[in-house]
Amino acid sequence: MRQAALRRKIQDVQSRIVALRLEIGILDEQIEAFDEDAEEHRVRAIVSETPLAAREHAEASRHAEIAHRARTTAAETLVKLEGARDGLLEQLSVEVAS
Repeated sequence: MRQAALRRKIQDVQSRIVALRLEIGILDEQIEAFDEDAEEHRVRAIVSETPLAAREHAEASRHAEIAHRARTTAAETLVKLEGARDGLLEQLSVEVAS
């Protein structure tokens, strides 16, 4: 593969990595808020023992779980992109050495 094409691919992958890292940072903040909200609703559900409080706790817990799954998916994607970037960099080094 030509060096210019490899460099473009590396830049594209790196841009995606940067964007994904930002997304993970945002998800981390959201997870913290969702977890706090779920815990607050859990305590309310225990204290009040009402169906409404139990539903609110269940809903808050679902939101937290969705955010956790999104973060896990983003982290897995990040690992794959970093591996792809490293492979492209290795290819580029071989091209340059040739």
